[in-house]
Amino acid sequence: NVIYRKEIKAADDPEKLRQDKIDDYKENFANPYIAAKRGMVNDVIKMGETRAKLINGLEMMINKREERKDKKHGNIPL
Repeated sequence: NVIYRKEIKAADDPEKLRQDKIDDYKENFANPYIAAKRGMVNDVIKMGETRAKLINGLEMMINKREERKDKKHGNIPL
């Protein structure tokens, strides 16, 4: 509504144009499959698979340890 406010206001049928813009947005941007196609997400899962996927992902990380190098110099007191 904010982006196309002037265009909607000037239209012959503002409500129809507004609904067309909303539908266009939903089709092109508010869709996980579009994000997956563009490489923004790794996987699109069904709602019923969420718990199993989360458990599997957390179990893979349970033994992961981050290797940190020792600091050469400490922080000086100020």
